[in-house]
Amino acid sequence: MKRIGCALALAAALVLAAGWAPSLDYPRSPVSIIVPYGAGGGTDLIGRALADTVKGSFPRGIAVENRLGGGGSVGMSYGQNARPDGNIITNITVELVTLPHTGTGGDISHEKFIPLIMFNSTYSAVTVQKSSPHNTLKDLLTAAKTDPIQVGNSGIGAIWHLAAASLEQAAGVEFIHVPFDGAAPAITSLLGGHIDAVTVSYAEVVSQVDAGELKVLAVLAPQRLPVAPDIPTATELGYNVSVGSWRGFGVPLNTPPEIVAWLEKTFTDGVNSPGFVKFMKDTKNDIELLSSAEYAKRLARDYEMFGKLINDLGLSK
Repeated sequence: MKRIGCALALAAALVLAAGWAPSLDYPRSPVSIIVPYGAGGGTDLIGRALADTVKGSFPRGIAVENRLGGGGSVGMSYGQNARPDGNIITNITVELVTLPHTGTGGDISHEKFIPLIMFNSTYSAVTVQKSSPHNTLKDLLTAAKTDPIQVGNSGIGAIWHLAAASLEQAAGVEFIHVPFDGAAPAITSLLGGHIDAVTVSYAEVVSQVDAGELKVLAVLAPQRLPVAPDIPTATELGYNVSVGSWRGFGVPLNTPPEIVAWLEKTFTDGVNSPGFVKFMKDTKNDIELLSSAEYAKRLARDYEMFGKLINDLGLSK
């Protein structure tokens, strides 16, 4: 990983100095961004917004392609095993470092990607229907001691499943975990009254909250969210739980360093553009930007951290 970081740093310096490396013949073909979850979820919407922001840099076109299944593993497996020529970019998420520990990730591995940038981080929001009899987190957890409470997530072993599992462990209760291929179908099921709650991100439910259809009981964050300061954290309420996710882009191992560096700069410029900043603000999503080298360190660190959490929860393979 250190050798990759040094090579990327050198290539990035050349790209920054020259604007476009003279020998770089890229992109020569249409480029696809693989989103490993369904259309309409947070990962999909942010990925599409960023792709739209940088489309002027891709003369042959750049498009988003949804490849569902396995809590994100199907799409990420496709992306990591693609030809390393920069034509397939994968919207990698925290499940890249969680699913391998649960045995549900197939062949996915953070070591099979070169990360480009990380552009977003977010935390779980415990959300129920507006008409739910549970008006506080304590109400929901008290009910879970005697009643079957169905909690939707974005796939077994995925981050929002880990969020619910961490909460039930801290509260000494048991939920019925209901997996979906992404947050959007879980939210749809909640709106239809088929499940009792979801533990997806606040940004993924805020439009339904604003529309008066859903309500958030608590966030599983280290502190109250700046975009929702009236919502308490679980820790404040006596449950020491903080579980969050991140999103970024990656390309297959062995992608030429000069292409990696160009993509890193192009997407970094896109993240910092006024249009994308406004989109993230309007949709209540936080921007957290990490470079390729910083993101590689984050992947390695989170892989170890989530491995311990998953083992502690009894979910390891």
